[in-house]
Amino acid sequence: MERRSFVQKAGLLTAALFSGKMLSFAAEPDFPLVRRVPALRRFNSKVVENVINEFTSKVKNKEFAWLFNNCFPNTLDTSVTFTDFEGRPDTFISSGDADAMWLRDSSAQVWSYLPFLRKDKVLKDLVAGVINRQAKYILKDPYASSFFNDPTKTSEFKEDLTNMLPGVHERKWEIDSLCYPIRLAYRYWQQTKDTSHFDANWQEAMKTVLKTFKEQQRKDNDGPYHFQRATAWATDSLALQGFGYPVKPVGLICSAFRPGEDATIFSFLIPSNFFAVVSLRQAAELFRVIKADAKVADEMDALAMEVRQALQKYAIIEHETHGKIFAYEINGLGSYSLMDDASIPGLLALPYLGAVSMGDPVYLNTRKMVLSADNPFFYKGKMAEGIGGPHIGKNMVWPMSIIARGLTSTDEDEIKQCLTMLQKSHGDTGFMHESFHVDNPKQYTRASFPWVNSLFAEFLWKTYQEHPNLLT
Repeated sequence: MERRSFVQKAGLLTAALFSGKMLSFAAEPDFPLVRRVPALRRFNSKVVENVINEFTSKVKNKEFAWLFNNCFPNTLDTSVTFTDFEGRPDTFISSGDADAMWLRDSSAQVWSYLPFLRKDKVLKDLVAGVINRQAKYILKDPYASSFFNDPTKTSEFKEDLTNMLPGVHERKWEIDSLCYPIRLAYRYWQQTKDTSHFDANWQEAMKTVLKTFKEQQRKDNDGPYHFQRATAWATDSLALQGFGYPVKPVGLICSAFRPGEDATIFSFLIPSNFFAVVSLRQAAELFRVIKADAKVADEMDALAMEVRQALQKYAIIEHETHGKIFAYEINGLGSYSLMDDASIPGLLALPYLGAVSMGDPVYLNTRKMVLSADNPFFYKGKMAEGIGGPHIGKNMVWPMSIIARGLTSTDEDEIKQCLTMLQKSHGDTGFMHESFHVDNPKQYTRASFPWVNSLFAEFLWKTYQEHPNLLT
């Protein structure tokens, strides 16, 4: 089944799928038990249960407590296959509604657990297993976005005109697919100081990331990657024999697809290039910490600087209303796209990824633009306002964009606004979704979307720690 999903109008679908008793939340008439029963959970962590108990006992708003109880453990409950391979942790994380592991999603799905790794060795091993598995996947095919647990399985997309290998689910080249594993590894090291998993295999994967990024600067040719698909969805295929529209080599990295899995219009996807700068610097630091190849670390830093300078020179344009802002996509030839997409990385989420400061004047101007009618994918209705994208269609807001807005704000009124919209968005299911209609939260896509559940739990926990008064 293709990951793109049709709008679902069954408001209690998720509740039906995940019904069962919970240990940490007492049922009330308005908040039915929707978490999986303990016997059916894929992975258990005492520290995660302790965090849930703390949140649900301290937060006065019962609906927020219920949502955290459902969303925070959702990845562990539903998506984890944890084993070992040759004596090392090995973790497969499915995306929820597809039996495949995305490099991006799997990193983000476990992100909210990272602050608690020092308190739970089994949870620490689970994340280490994700890092180990991602390194294998990058070495298998750095241009692929998602993979099967079974390395011999053939994809439903086997007819795509690209170099599809057994075990690859989908081969959409997205810069962020290689950034997210670095982000995860770097934060894992920050939290644990454990470098034992940054072995020769992982180091080779990082060298492959560097090689792939350089190939996609397209300085001498179009590089080895091409992609075409026979489909009615125009955004699921690339023009010009699968290489996309031409770019002028200016130092930026081409991304064939956006993190929302729609084809780029202009291949220099600005948010993803910002993400690449951060990731290259993090990978270089890790190489030096573990005393790996210093030459490679220097090359990573040099590429990060080259991309950063190109962003400063080419990514900023003058908007007639908002002044200097970041374009969403450019081609280096003077053409650009003014918009933002809900998925992360997007322009709105740049500070969340550590790519720009929250007070950066160009970012603040960009923020005003993408949260206004000047962004063609900003929607406002009776129940919510936020960013969507072409992946689902008009008037469908992604909770991810509302969460990103809250995570990148210091204004309590704005944070509260985001929380209120999210509180109303679950469509009586107790979980977040990929998107929902701005006038009707029961009209949503993807009943099971662990990434956004983890992200929402991260937002709730951050608010609990920094602005607990907003959760009353």
